[in-house]
Formats: sequence, structure tokens, C-alpha cells
Amino acid sequence: MSTLDHSHDRGSDVATMGTDEVGHTHADVSGGWLRAATFGAMDGLVTNVALVAGIGAAGVDAKVVLTAGAAGLVAGACSMALGEYASVSTQNEAIDQEVSVESREIRENPKGEMAELAHMFEGMGMTAKTAAGAAREVHRNHDQAVRVHISHELGLDPTEKPSPMTAAVWSFLMFSVGAAIPLIPYLLGFSSLFAGLAVGGVGLFAAGAIASLFSGTRWWYAATRQLFYGALAAGVTYLVGSLLGLSVAP
Repeated sequence: MSTLDHSHDRGSDVATMGTDEVGHTHADVSGGWLRAATFGAMDGLVTNVALVAGIGAAGVDAKVVLTAGAAGLVAGACSMALGEYASVSTQNEAIDQEVSVESREIRENPKGEMAELAHMFEGMGMTAKTAAGAAREVHRNHDQAVRVHISHELGLDPTEKPSPMTAAVWSFLMFSVGAAIPLIPYLLGFSSLFAGLAVGGVGLFAAGAIASLFSGTRWWYAATRQLFYGALAAGVTYLVGSLLGLSVAP
């Protein structure tokens, strides 16, 4: 068999290879449930660790800390969920608008849009002849042409938009979980501010380590970084709480 025949066989193998034969998968980085869950958990932890630090530093009763923490959990979870829903919905609407604009441009100026796509293909390393041929192939199907243009011009796939409801639900649930962690000692009857902050710190460290499994970051670096962020927020609110506690002291 000639070299050309071998090359043709390899090309056919690639063309017919199924997605289950590629040998690797990718994490969800499109802004769906994973991003919402990660940010929700992190925000819940940081918010209530800082809240417990600030309220506790003011010298109030443990029941007040627990009440404030529970209120912060509910308010924060609702805010995060609504914010995620609005954010993802707005992003999807913006994508739909761009798809509409691109679709109209391709219908009204097909040659110009085809030339634009060929130019982008050349920028990826194709020869002018190959790029022009590829652009013609893509433009044989209007919907496919729109998708490819949007993908190359905006870096987005209009067929893989994240669900606003999914993002909202995961954000609500994971914020609640994260915000509940520093309240555990108070729920168990302890009144020590140190216990609440210590449990919150463990939660921050663990959350950072778990997030590293999806991001590929070294676990100890991600965990330490998240703990530092939480400690920074807690330190600021502790200082504010201490000052407020002194100012209202009899």
C-alpha cells in the first residue's frame, strides 16, 4: 500500500472516530452548574465565616451569632441564586442577539462572510486554498455557518448555553452548604467564636482542595489560597466588629 493510501486510511480513521474513542474528556467550563456550585460554596463559606467573626467580635451572645448566621445564609443563598439566574439569562440573551445578527449578515452578504471565515481559517494555519475550500464547505449549511462564525469571532458555542435554572439551583444549594459550616459549633451548643472560625477555616481549606480537582491546580495551593481569602475577609470583619463592640459598650 502506498504512503498516500496510508494517509487516506488515517484520515478516514479520524473522521469515523467516535467521541468515546478520543481518550479524554473535559470539565464543564462553560459557566454551567460547576461554576455556580463552586462560587456558591466559596461565597457561602467566606460570607458566614466573616459574618461570624464580625458578630462574635462585638461580644454578643451565641444565639445572636447563630441567628445572624442563619439570616446571612438565607439572604445570601437567595441573592446568589437570583444573581446567577439573571446573569446567565442575560448572557444567553446576548448570545441569541449575536446569533441573530450573524445570521442576518450571512444571508445579506454571504460572499463577504465567507471571505471573513476563510481569513480566520488562514490565521489558524491553513493555506489560502484550503481555507477558502473549508469556508465554502461550512457555508453550505446556514445554521452551521452561523455557529462556526460565532465560535470563531466570540469564542462561544451558541448550542451549548448554560441553563439559568441549573445555575440558580446549584448556587442556592452550595451557598447554603458553605454558609452552614461555620455555624456547626453553634448548632451543637458551643459558644466559642474560635470554634466557629476553626470549623469555617477547615471548610475553606477543604473547599479549595476539592475545587482543584476540577481546575487542575495543585490541591495544596488552591486550598491555602482559599483559606487565605477567607482569613482576610474574617480579619477585616473581626476588626470592624471589635470597634463596633467597643463603641456600644456601656
